[in-house]
Amino acid sequence: MTDNQFEKSVWDSFLDGNKSAFSTLFKLHYASLHNYGLKISGNIDFTEDCLQDFFVYLFENRAQISAINSIKSYLFISFRRALLRALKKERQYVNYDIPLELLLSFEFSSEEIAIKQEFTVIKSSVLTNLLNALSVREREAIYLKYYSNLKLSEIALIMNISYQSVLNTLQKAYVKLRKNIETKALQDVLKNN
Repeated sequence: MTDNQFEKSVWDSFLDGNKSAFSTLFKLHYASLHNYGLKISGNIDFTEDCLQDFFVYLFENRAQISAINSIKSYLFISFRRALLRALKKERQYVNYDIPLELLLSFEFSSEEIAIKQEFTVIKSSVLTNLLNALSVREREAIYLKYYSNLKLSEIALIMNISYQSVLNTLQKAYVKLRKNIETKALQDVLKNN
């Protein structure tokens, strides 16, 4: 049985109300959803509360879930919506004049870069700074593509933008990264001379 077949089997059992399947689904996706939620909210407790509430909501409303193509992208989309709703609600108690996008903390850590790309600490720190210089939307698109291994069509659904917008966002990010990498390399050369 392939991973997709196993996940589909677990999903179908979950939809039928099997609590063991629900537990398996939770274990399969908790970490990746937690990491993604933490990128958006920047708050561990808030993310964990939202994720717990999301899974409770998912279980209680499983009968209303229609057929889906990708379980992972469905969970990312649904959790992102739930998290953004919770952030908007929380925002009412903070400062409602600030656009929600500016409240999102979507940033990369040196540890993530080092683990995922196996860079040295120095190189990962440079890459972290370069990635964090991108816009929130560009960082989110890169995270979903390279750290969550999602397809562009899934990213479009999750971010609630068109497929073309995902392509454009990633292209802008690549151009900025390339320019910043070249600038950094030039600075390093000049510094060493």
